[in-house]
Amino acid sequence: MPNRLAKETSPYLLQHAGNPVDWYPWGPEALERAKREDKPILLSIGYAACHWCHVMAHESFEDDETAQLMNGNFVNIKVDREERPDLDGIYMQAVQAMTGHGGWPMTMFLMPDGRPFYGGTYFPLDDRHGLPSFKTILQSVAYAYAKKREGVAETAEQLKQIYESNRASARSEGGLSPQMLEIAYRSLAQRYDAQNGGFGGAPKFPATMVLDFLLRYWKRTATAHALEIVADSFRKMARGGIYDHIGGGFARYAVDAKWLVPHFEKMLYDNALLTRLGTHLWQATKDEEVRRVTIETVEWLGHEMTAPEGGFYSSLDADSEGHEGKFYVWSEAELDSLLGADSRVFKSYYGVTPEGNFEGRNILFVGADRAAAAARAGGDEDLLEAILTRARKILYLTRAKRVWPGRDEKILASWNGLMLRGVAAAARAFDRNDFRQLALRNAEFLSREMVRNGRVMRSHKEGVTRISGFLEDHAAVALGFLAVYELTFDESWVARARDIADATIEWFWDDQVGAFFDTARDAEQLITRPRDVTDNATPAGTSLAVELLLHLAELRHDAEYRRRASFTLESLAEPMTRYPTAFGHLLGCADIEINGAIEVALVGDSASAAFKALERVVAEQYVPSLVLAGGAPRSDSPVKLLDDRPLIEGNPTAYVCRGYTCDRPVTEPDALLDQLQNAARIAAAATV
Repeated sequence: MPNRLAKETSPYLLQHAGNPVDWYPWGPEALERAKREDKPILLSIGYAACHWCHVMAHESFEDDETAQLMNGNFVNIKVDREERPDLDGIYMQAVQAMTGHGGWPMTMFLMPDGRPFYGGTYFPLDDRHGLPSFKTILQSVAYAYAKKREGVAETAEQLKQIYESNRASARSEGGLSPQMLEIAYRSLAQRYDAQNGGFGGAPKFPATMVLDFLLRYWKRTATAHALEIVADSFRKMARGGIYDHIGGGFARYAVDAKWLVPHFEKMLYDNALLTRLGTHLWQATKDEEVRRVTIETVEWLGHEMTAPEGGFYSSLDADSEGHEGKFYVWSEAELDSLLGADSRVFKSYYGVTPEGNFEGRNILFVGADRAAAAARAGGDEDLLEAILTRARKILYLTRAKRVWPGRDEKILASWNGLMLRGVAAAARAFDRNDFRQLALRNAEFLSREMVRNGRVMRSHKEGVTRISGFLEDHAAVALGFLAVYELTFDESWVARARDIADATIEWFWDDQVGAFFDTARDAEQLITRPRDVTDNATPAGTSLAVELLLHLAELRHDAEYRRRASFTLESLAEPMTRYPTAFGHLLGCADIEINGAIEVALVGDSASAAFKALERVVAEQYVPSLVLAGGAPRSDSPVKLLDDRPLIEGNPTAYVCRGYTCDRPVTEPDALLDQLQNAARIAAAATV
């Protein structure tokens, strides 16, 4: 018989609906039962694309003997971390304090009031590799709770102290300076893996937000090494097995240091951040490889990750048919059979060998220099690309007949907001109308289904929108709407972003503490009100909110937005300088505050050819901290950046400004290009 999870919409929870475990979703029913029966809570947190979550489910949660231990001694609660990042953050903080590391599946044991007292991540079915079996853990925890309650309660009270910093008042550390950006750059440069790209060793994550900051730093300072780090890291990822060379899109991370073997799940948020970074990097370098990979990633999104109504799905699983990566790997014999005469060139280019590089099969990666591969093909690079393109199409169609990895089809507001920004940026830069339509459909979906009176909801699936949104949901969606404004110059998107920003301040800002919290003040009362300011796999809600307020402050000439954003940045100046890897997105916000946004106002009829020529110039240039406005000024417009900007001799006119200084207005694309190429460094020099 299915358990209570059968009534949920989360694919992760539904995966456990047939377990013999008496699972509850997080909610009053489970929490009240724990208090009424004086039972500890077993809290299991994971997500649908998590490989080790599946392993623990098969080993333990589908095992009748284990389920009997769980049901007899605990109130068992299953949580999808993607739906409830607040619970995930709170209890991840505890497991890290106890064990020194974290991850998923997360297994926590709580007092009936929600205080944690013991936990870990994956526990095996039997004692293995120094880990006690899950059954041993269950028996030990149940015995301790029943027979050693005083010690358990003392541990829970001690652990509760780790949350005290959430209520500590924020205070300004003084004004920000260019020197803090330089210190952060030097610290990041020391961590750079010059051989393989990226930072550190295995496992290796994309560190996209840090790379975005370094790209800004290069443009502001002309520090060539900063650009080298970004370009080399992106290319190494794009050539490695972490990138899907057949279908497009990036996997979550690589288990090695050289990006070869991925942890095969594909997450929407990674591809959102990498799409935007790739777009910016192409604008900076005009590198054709970067352009191709970025475009392929957006095409993958459109083909495989977009709901009929326009929302973007959350993830593709790592596993299919019970094996990690099976969907993505190839034997040499398969390739020979499918590709015929093209096989030799294809195998050479993508590093294919008879013995393979992953459990006897091949993860495709770019294993050959492009010029050398072209020579082996007997011609130039155009011939090589024709062979590779032809082969990739054959393999995509063949792979599509395999058993697909599971797809988590819930639509999460914050991840959609991040992806909307990436798609809108790519649509502008690459002048792709199909990307434009993809962005517009997504924005309309979010506005229609997930925003209610300025407040954003968290999750949507199969027509059901649920869970009040968190800080990251509000800020990411509003930033997505601003990106759509830059794509369309439809001012209604600015008005919608402003409404969300005002709701964000009303519900998430705490005047007493002087900071944003991750949950709204009317949200469920948990053991603490979470406030995580670090940028992890996704930007922190705080850094997204700061960027939103800074952007709107420029567009709307709003001093109150700027004051709140500036104070938040000043209160975090010391940790973001000392720990730049944990504040990649916030460092980008600090760049806006220190060096100033670069404002570009395009005034005129946005449908005219002359206006569009100016628009294309802006779209193809990398301009850090760009705030773009366009169209004809109106007295009732929510966009104040266009005010008092007349046409020159009746022609569409561009105004480039930074701080309180503007270049002369221009009407010619070449003149605008010259101004944009110099604007970032002039702005940075003015702050020194």
